[in-house]
Parts: sequence; C-alpha cells; structure tokens
Amino acid sequence: MKRLVLSTFCCFLLSLSSYSQTNDFYTIDEFLKVNPEQDQKMKVFSEMIRSKPNKAKTTKKIKIAVIYPGIQLSDYWVRSLKSFKLRLDELGINYELKEYFTQVGQHRKQTADIKNALKEKPDYMIFTLAVRKHQKLIGRILSENKTKLILQNITTPLKQWSKSQPLLYVGFDHIEGSKLLANYYKKKLNNKGTYSMFYYQEGYIADMRGTQFIKYFDKISDIKLTSTYYTEGKFDKSKSAAKSLLKKKTRPSFIYASSTDIALGAIQAIKAKKLKNPPIVNGWGGGSSELKSIMAGDMTVTVMRMNDDNGVAMAEAIKLVEQGNESKVPTIYSGDFVLVEKGISKEEITKLKERAFRYSGFSKK
Repeated sequence: MKRLVLSTFCCFLLSLSSYSQTNDFYTIDEFLKVNPEQDQKMKVFSEMIRSKPNKAKTTKKIKIAVIYPGIQLSDYWVRSLKSFKLRLDELGINYELKEYFTQVGQHRKQTADIKNALKEKPDYMIFTLAVRKHQKLIGRILSENKTKLILQNITTPLKQWSKSQPLLYVGFDHIEGSKLLANYYKKKLNNKGTYSMFYYQEGYIADMRGTQFIKYFDKISDIKLTSTYYTEGKFDKSKSAAKSLLKKKTRPSFIYASSTDIALGAIQAIKAKKLKNPPIVNGWGGGSSELKSIMAGDMTVTVMRMNDDNGVAMAEAIKLVEQGNESKVPTIYSGDFVLVEKGISKEEITKLKERAFRYSGFSKK
C-alpha cells in the first residue's frame, strides 16, 4: 500500500534520492561562474524575447516533436505550446509539429512517446526532465547528435552533460520562485508559526520546489516544518492529504503547495471544513485557475510566471539555429516571476495577464 503521509525525515531523503542529488545540477549562478561568456548571451537573448519578431531568413521545412505532461489543471504547458507555435508563425518558420500529451507521472508513456517521436527523425524535440530513466534516454539523444533537444521547465543544467548540453534549458527557475514564496511567508507570518509541505511527485520538481524551499526557509526563518505529504502532483491526492492534515489537533499556519493542482486540491478540502482560521495556501505558477482562485479570495499568494516568454524563447532559439547562428543561443533561458497576492485589483491582474499571456490569450472578465 502506498503511504501518502511520510515523516519529514523520510520525505526529505526520498526527494533527494528519487531523482538525483541537487549537486548533479548547476544552479544558474553556478553555471555562469563556470561559463562566464553565457551571461552576455542570456542578456541579448532575453531582449530578443521581449522584442517584436524579426522574420527568419530561411525557407527550409523542419520537423518538431513536443512531448508534454500537459493533461493537468495548470495551463502552463498548453499556453507554452500555443505561444511557441504563434511565434514560429510570426517568424515565418516552415515547420511540421507533432504533439504528445500525457498526464503527470505517466513516465512509461512519456518514454514510449519519445521513442515513437524519434522514429519520425525530428529536427527538434521539446521535452522535460522529471525522472532518472528519462535522463539516460536524453543522454543517448545528445550523444547521437541527430536531433536538437530543448528541455522545458528546467533551468539547471546537468553537470554530466557539460561537454554536450541540450540546445536550450527553458522555463522559470524553480528555486527563484520558491525563494520568493519563502520570503513572503516569513514577512506575512511575522516569522512565527508552522507549515506543512505538499510535495509534487518524487523527482526533480519535488526537489527544486519543495526540498530547496525547506532548506532556504530553515535558514531565513523560525517557522517550523511539522508535516510532509507526497501528492504525485494530483488534485485528488492533495485534497485527501489536506483532509488528513486537518484532522490533527494542531493545524499549520500554511500549506506550501508545489503546483497548481496541489494548491487547488488543498483549498477545496479546506473550504469544505469551513474553519475560522484555516491554513493559508500558495499557488505555484500563476496560471488562469490560480488567478481565479486569488480573485475569489481562496488562494493567498502565488508566483506568477510570465508564461508565454518560454514559448517565444524556444521559437527564437530554433530561428537562430536555422539561420546558422546556433552559437548565439544561450544554454539557459529563465523567465520572469511576479508575486501576486490576494487583494490585487482587477486592473493589476489584467496588466499582468497582458504581459504573461501575450500570445496564448485570456479573458478580461
């Protein structure tokens, strides 16, 4: 029987061992120290992402395969794909794109999708990196050097691939976002109270958003971690975990949710109890469903990604390669976050949406 509730100690160890140790990866700062020439590349590339598109000087048709864990409440992956395709169209890139969508945690299907995609001999493949078995498969793709690889939702290069990195690591730095939330909670709670960690599925995201939050928060605050839960990144499991948590004699000051689905599951469980002083809950990512929850007063805070920029970044990287300028593509593109708190005005939310969802679109209601 799978255990939903784990002791803090066991959960901490699992988070580190289930994927790989954090020191297997470079943080962005560490990577720039080892590769100082990348700093200027990243700055120039970031300006390109913010600017209007310049048409590509190529007519060659390219094949792109996209493998996403996009079947979830978070609209991050769907928006990323839409912004990617629209920017490609604006750039005048002639492309054929095949999409493979899975649910969170369907690692075998994702592996099968990668293998099937490779049979089509794509020029580019866009994927993420969540578990060790995918690391080995991606390593083989890199060594064969036939398909250009873009790794999305990861901005921490693997050290073992230093001699042959993917074309681009693209997304929003999980550690940066987690630190923004940590600093917020310390101030919000006057450095007092307790909290519960609602982890993602065991692996990279759990480590970067969860364990790294615990480490940083322990350094900067006196607020104590009292319980930990693995939710597999799923709404229903998070809801069940929150129900279990709320049965305890003492409730935490807040629940740290590592993803949108986790946050919304916990919030639903809390609302059903109709408590006078319920734990507050954060979101992670700031997609449409989180912003709706913020405006309804159910979610207290989130870190909002300027979502569409990562789709634009992938398109611009491909354009540079196709124009013979691959050397201008930085190894990392990490987009911007904005902290969004309950009580924000509709006007402020609209401005943020206009920036974050500039390609994928949004409702002004």
